[in-house]
Amino acid sequence: MSTFIVEGGHRLDGEITPQGAKNEALQILCATLLTPDKVTVENIPDILDINNLISMLCEMGVKVEKISPNTYSFQASNINLDYITTPEYIKKSASLRGSVMFVGPMVARFGYAVLPKPGGDKIGRRRLDTHFIGINKLGAEFEYNTEQHAYEIRANELRGTYMLLDEASVTGTANIIMAAILAKGTTTIYNAACEPYIQQLCRMLCRMGAKIEGIGSNLLTIHGVESLHGTTHRILPDMIEIGSFIGMAAMTGSHITLKNVSYNDLGIMPDSFKRIGIELQVKGDDIVIPQHDGYEIDTFMDGSIMTFADAPWPGLSPDLLSVFLVVATQARGSVLIHQKMFESRLFFVDKLIDMGAQIILCDPHRAAVIGSGRLNSLRATNMVSPDIRAGIAMLIAAMSARGTSHIHNIDQIDRGYENIDKRLNAIGANIMRVSN
Repeated sequence: MSTFIVEGGHRLDGEITPQGAKNEALQILCATLLTPDKVTVENIPDILDINNLISMLCEMGVKVEKISPNTYSFQASNINLDYITTPEYIKKSASLRGSVMFVGPMVARFGYAVLPKPGGDKIGRRRLDTHFIGINKLGAEFEYNTEQHAYEIRANELRGTYMLLDEASVTGTANIIMAAILAKGTTTIYNAACEPYIQQLCRMLCRMGAKIEGIGSNLLTIHGVESLHGTTHRILPDMIEIGSFIGMAAMTGSHITLKNVSYNDLGIMPDSFKRIGIELQVKGDDIVIPQHDGYEIDTFMDGSIMTFADAPWPGLSPDLLSVFLVVATQARGSVLIHQKMFESRLFFVDKLIDMGAQIILCDPHRAAVIGSGRLNSLRATNMVSPDIRAGIAMLIAAMSARGTSHIHNIDQIDRGYENIDKRLNAIGANIMRVSN
């Protein structure tokens, strides 16, 4: 377990380029299993979760070539189906939640997949019902193997059908799309997630020969094809990292430029930051955050307290609420943060309270933040990162605090942010990484 030692109070100044989107990369890399041809993927983030997934693909028999630091080619022409029944595979798959998206392409192409109960962030229950029900409707059968502690999924033939998803799950939608691509006939998915990352997956599959209608909407129509061929795909910038850097700049009173952010794919996020009082200047495809000596939270039109809540796209991503919460602690005004999706994601606020933040944790899903501007500057403390998003919020808090903070278990942060300490130190931060 490693630790960040963060000396607060340093202003940042310079340019920073967001990494490739982690959530898109997980989908895209799993989709390379759908064809025996070579698929080249650009702008892959160099982070722990992605590197672990690439390692698993290698062990499954995928030929992986690193072309440049963030570009790889994948060729799944000789998959070892025996490997996915081994204890080693089951253990690795269980520790990486993104591996759940192996199921769709494996069942579609090979008629067989194995799925242990996935791991990942300790942020509460994350149901897989949407995945199971959708793929089951296409004709796959799920059987729990008590010896392996894993599900075995089999399908002699997948057939297209109509389905109304019980929730607009991003990974569930991606898994079902990948299963339906090679199914016989037409599949209609209503209440599909329509995030930019799902749009990216659909566009890549169409370049590979898939036939998908309704891309960008919540109603997808997929006409099954016999096979897919290779392609080249470039991953979007990570909007969660972009939001993290915006919040970081405001909290530390810094002037930074975010390069090549794909602004049109950021949805409601920029306007949400403006409602918390943060000025953003858009220059081409860059975002400039000028130095803020202070910022004030907006109210609703009737004067009532502002609320930020997560919602399916184009609503605000739940992954950003931790950042909004910590940024609000140094604003003027009050705000309610409502984390609807995960019941444990706000439990890190006790550390912010220790740092001097004025926060009332109403229940597992809601926190009221009373901001008094910089009159109550945060003070340094020792923290342990429970998950990726809480970890980055803790880092933002530590960078703005008086004194030196220690953040333990930063492997959680490394799962989602590429060389975050080196990139921030290059523009003025003072973060030391210590291996314990």
